[in-house]
Amino acid sequence: MADNKQHDHRTTRRPDCVTEIRMGNSVLVVSGYFKKDITTTAADKMARVLEAEAAATQKPAI
Repeated sequence: MADNKQHDHRTTRRPDCVTEIRMGNSVLVVSGYFKKDITTTAADKMARVLEAEAAATQKPAI
């Protein structure tokens, strides 16, 4: 019988962020990866989110 091992040929990369959350007796570990060629920062993205949220919640002037 043939050996059916799968090989991952991608380069191993450490996660950009790791978060651990305890829920009861379990610990959830979430690893995050960001695109390598990105030009915007997390602060830029958050600013856009806040601007969009502020525009959506503004009350029209009477």
